[in-house]
Amino acid sequence: MSLARIAEIVGGTLHDVADPDVTVTGTVEFDSRKVTAGGLFLALPGARVDGHEHAAAAIEAGAVAVLAARPVGVPAIVVEPLGPSDTNAMALEHDTDGSGAAVLTALGALAQAVTTELTAGGLTVVGVTGSSGKTSTKDLLAQVLDPLGSVVAPPGSFNNELGHPWTALRADAGTDFLVLELSARGIGHVAQLARTVPPRIGVVLNVGTAHLGEFGSQQAIASAKGELVEALPAAEDGGVAVLNADDVLVAAMAERTRARVVTVGQSAAADVRAVDVHLDDQARAEFTLVTPRGTARVALGVHGEHQVGNALAAAAVALECGATVEQVAAALGGARAVSGKRMDVRTRADGVTVVNDSYNANPDSMRAALKALVTMSRAGDGAPRRTWAVLGEMAELGPDTVVEHDAIGRLLVRLDVTKLIVVGEGRPLRGMHQGAVMEGSWGDESTLVPDPAAALEILRREVRPGDIVLVKASQSVGLWTVADALLADDESGADADINEERDR
Repeated sequence: MSLARIAEIVGGTLHDVADPDVTVTGTVEFDSRKVTAGGLFLALPGARVDGHEHAAAAIEAGAVAVLAARPVGVPAIVVEPLGPSDTNAMALEHDTDGSGAAVLTALGALAQAVTTELTAGGLTVVGVTGSSGKTSTKDLLAQVLDPLGSVVAPPGSFNNELGHPWTALRADAGTDFLVLELSARGIGHVAQLARTVPPRIGVVLNVGTAHLGEFGSQQAIASAKGELVEALPAAEDGGVAVLNADDVLVAAMAERTRARVVTVGQSAAADVRAVDVHLDDQARAEFTLVTPRGTARVALGVHGEHQVGNALAAAAVALECGATVEQVAAALGGARAVSGKRMDVRTRADGVTVVNDSYNANPDSMRAALKALVTMSRAGDGAPRRTWAVLGEMAELGPDTVVEHDAIGRLLVRLDVTKLIVVGEGRPLRGMHQGAVMEGSWGDESTLVPDPAAALEILRREVRPGDIVLVKASQSVGLWTVADALLADDESGADADINEERDR
């Protein structure tokens, strides 16, 4: 697109532009270090710096223009800062003057214009939402759709008002499928993202307790997640809503959509379902995929029984996009975890297995990870392997936070996890520790430590060859440093020193 056309779409004006017909041929970036030739740079406010201050550097790196909220002395498309009454509903945390909201709104308008044109040319947009599992399902979807054509999907959990349009603008005339996550921190957020890039197929995975503190109730969460199916086109226009039949709140969303409904789950009533589910020694599920178009045996390459539901959602979408049952089964079998810190299972040379699931945590995903941990420990004919759960806070649970942390502590005991290290300070974490102690009358099996460094010190001293260590918490805790250090110990040979220390 020419700069003049972009300015028209976003309602901006050109400043310091010698030729309005110059076109953007590269990517749209908000990090000036990633700008490439022909790109467009987004000047957004950040925690430490304002993107407007890096406009000149972006132009020097090859950008043809900057999308900004004020003139920056280099070629720019300038949009007016938004006032307090009309700021972007999901505005940036560090946006103090409305400039960030203005640039995000312009970015959304650009993404909407581009994807509308691409959709008319055959692009299929798939949207995924839910309290948990969005990123894992998005990754499975991208891999299952790949044999059918070119796929664009976001890296990691890039699913908000910035990541959503940024990803959409990665699609071009050669893209067949655009897979997007839709996140929400409040009512209206999913609807806003769906307006920015309207999906034809929408997937709702579950309604759990993630972000309960922000929404107030599961019913409010269900209301927010259901905004996706409300945004879908009617059935006669190709709209398809893929709903989890095993979740009552999700299944009820069938009444909120004009799209054709396809249900998935282990329920006998589901259109696409899994039967005869078994887990192998790495907690990878095997099951028979049953669909209206036939059946096939599936052996997943990703870990955890919770991945069955994610895989069924991906299967349903792929079938709607023209895949055969056999193609779906083969693609699911070959799919692997793509986004980091999500059930990333690695085994050191000494047999210690590290399960890094530290990107995020809520009660539902915590329970799923713990069950996978125990399943892995009991595999084989020998004695169960020792298990360690290194857990941190589950954020944004509102008034139920202490109760939910206490429940996880008690569940650990019931699952017979060998060792618990609770990392952090505050009432919720003390609640998790005390819940484990009270449930099992344990001695030193549960330990409360102030930070990841203290947890790592215990692990380096006490972990034995063959143990399994699960590391999980909300992202803000930064517990992946523990998993990374344990694996780095193996690479540096430090585990030999650990063994010597233990022997002494």
